[in-house]
Amino acid sequence: MSVQPIGPGIQPPPKASDDAAVQVVSLYQAQQKIYARAVSGWFAGWRWALVALTQLVFYGLPWLQWNGRQAVLFDIEARRFYIFGLVLHPQDFIYLTGLLILSAYALFLFTAVAGRLWCGYACPQTVYTEIFMWIERRIEGDRAARMKLDAAPWSLEKFARKSAKQAAWIALGLWTGFTFVGYFTPIQDLARSALTLGFGPWEWFWILFYGFATYGNAGYMREQVCKYMCPYARFQSAMFDHDTMIISYDATRGDPRGSRPRSLGHAAVVAQGKGDCIDCGLCVQVCPTGIDIRQGLQYECIGCAACVDVCDGVMDKMDYPRGLIRYATQNGIAQGLDQRQMLRRVFRPRVLVYTAIMLLISAAFVASLVMRSPFRVDVVRDRGTLARIVDEGRVENVYRLQIMNATESPQRYRITASGLPGLELKGRGVVEVASTEARWVTVNLELPADTAQTLGAGAHAMAFQVERLDDAPAGPGSPSSRVEEKSTFVVPR
Repeated sequence: MSVQPIGPGIQPPPKASDDAAVQVVSLYQAQQKIYARAVSGWFAGWRWALVALTQLVFYGLPWLQWNGRQAVLFDIEARRFYIFGLVLHPQDFIYLTGLLILSAYALFLFTAVAGRLWCGYACPQTVYTEIFMWIERRIEGDRAARMKLDAAPWSLEKFARKSAKQAAWIALGLWTGFTFVGYFTPIQDLARSALTLGFGPWEWFWILFYGFATYGNAGYMREQVCKYMCPYARFQSAMFDHDTMIISYDATRGDPRGSRPRSLGHAAVVAQGKGDCIDCGLCVQVCPTGIDIRQGLQYECIGCAACVDVCDGVMDKMDYPRGLIRYATQNGIAQGLDQRQMLRRVFRPRVLVYTAIMLLISAAFVASLVMRSPFRVDVVRDRGTLARIVDEGRVENVYRLQIMNATESPQRYRITASGLPGLELKGRGVVEVASTEARWVTVNLELPADTAQTLGAGAHAMAFQVERLDDAPAGPGSPSSRVEEKSTFVVPR
């Protein structure tokens, strides 16, 4: 290794104390607060309609009663889920899997057709951010007033407005947490406990945790959740193609941008070579994530269409055609397709495949619920006594049967066994199970000595039949009254 001497053309390395040698690189960029402007229009109306619908369902559903109980209750302690007339046990977990698969395919389908519809209109983060921002505007004013209030020194008025906003946010967050817990603890009992603050430890934890999460995400983090925490923002582009309807700025029509007097007609603007965009910046001011849609598709765009509403309003005031910012496809913008031509290209192979798969899964899901038996049976071998020799050389096996009554009335069941010659059930053959309960029943099966000798040592296939005796309604399932569960009978050596 050679060391090059310092010559006339070579400068010595700067010292650590030199200002030119010390360069501080910040790995954290402070986020500038976004003051989203209020907007009204067609898409804003749809957005608020979905806010009202989703919150009416969320806050109202736990208070509905069904057959003398809460209509929707996920009783984890008793290991039973009530959904109106449907009673589900842990063994029905497959229905949750089917629901999640349906939700995933619905997300794929809607994203392939029209982008982030879920994010813009129905995502809880979007919904609660809209509500929290509405409260903020009602107390502190719209964009300009909020910016002025934040820039002003602290005063009695500023303290009062900020305190009122925080109190409203905290109250909404706690009510949201209370409602969430009401899906797992009967909400009427929870409300009575609230009068004395007599919640249990887990109820306290989840009310405060869910309430704080709502308060923090919708009140402060807002667009940060969508941009940095939500994985959907990162992989959404994999679901898009050039025929996906997305919110787009028509640069061919809008550029070159620039201000101009309102009195200048659209024909004169076109004659001067100017675009329709007057560069007012309102599309940026109304964006909840603070992006400029005129720079093209960006992963931060949640598809709320606020920029479409405000731009259409500006076009109306300028007496220009609407649609400078609109739902359009990349192919539509590039090839100058009209709305009808773009919509025809929506029904492309990937959309048809998603739709077909979703319809098949939906049909299977509904059929499974319709054909669902009103009770379930699980058979477990008694590990303490697999097989033993009893009187007259008969072979006895002991089993435990779990009978789960999925109806809301007491039921009686007859237990029988078949599959081996001479197989006999000892003890009670008829059992009663209370409504929505699961009962363990011990069953003894005996096999004659000569039959056991003929079969030989080992495990031999047999089956239990459990038949419902009462004519109670079968609920959402079919009136099937018989379930068969396979098992084995062990003959010892």
